[in-house]
Amino acid sequence: MSLGGSQDDHQVADRADRPGDGHTRVMGIVNVTPDSFSDGGLCLHADAAIAHGVELVRQGAELLDIGGESTRPGATRVSEDEELSRVIPVVGGLAADPRTRDIPLSVDTMRASVARASVEAGAAIINDVSGGLADDAMFATVAGLDVDYICQHWRGFGQEMNQRARYHDVVTEVRDELAARLALAEQAGISHDHLIADPGLGFAKMGEQDWQLLRHLDVFVALGHRVLVGASRKRFLGVLLNGREARDRDAATAAVSAWCAQRGVWGVRTHEVLSQADAIAVTEHLML
Repeated sequence: MSLGGSQDDHQVADRADRPGDGHTRVMGIVNVTPDSFSDGGLCLHADAAIAHGVELVRQGAELLDIGGESTRPGATRVSEDEELSRVIPVVGGLAADPRTRDIPLSVDTMRASVARASVEAGAAIINDVSGGLADDAMFATVAGLDVDYICQHWRGFGQEMNQRARYHDVVTEVRDELAARLALAEQAGISHDHLIADPGLGFAKMGEQDWQLLRHLDVFVALGHRVLVGASRKRFLGVLLNGREARDRDAATAAVSAWCAQRGVWGVRTHEVLSQADAIAVTEHLML
């Protein structure tokens, strides 16, 4: 693999050279959906979702990511109206709650209209798993909103993503495709400082492809943007753990979070917060 090399070729980036401030944040997931792969239906109503967000912050989440549409493999899309009805009350509630109003709120959406409404309700980050490919208006909309934008590597919607997990060199191809989307986002007016890169684990990636991306996170940090990694409870961890169910993969996720902290990753997106925050705290203390 052209970007692979030996482990010695991929040293941990010096903290002064990392995009961001050298600290890895935990982004807690608040899924307002009935069909997300590990927690679908648990926070379907706004009150439950707000309470869950408050609890994640109590456990150490430094950001919250609210989503109203499942993007798991095989998922079908919900209507724009349904997504808005799920997300906006939760964003507004968390933005107004004194326990969470100082926490940056992210909204996980592929729709420019939902992005705009979410920012108006109090969101500070748009997390677009499609990297602007699902909605041609996304980049221009976010540029006008002057908020952070998470640009993820993506090759298709839930029903087709697994068929598109074909790579000759997964690290090089994902890096190049993601870099191209980031460049287009900047050309559309989203400032460099507002862009966050996500290699998109599990999105048109299968098994060993996810592990290869994790082994070479330095390639994505070297793009010069903050990097977000979403490994939480994903299928590749379950395969390693002999088929363990999604809810029983948090310890494995914490190991990935510690690895990310060593590799200069700006944030990890997780369903469970406490052990992730602990793993990062220990790792960063050892790196002092």
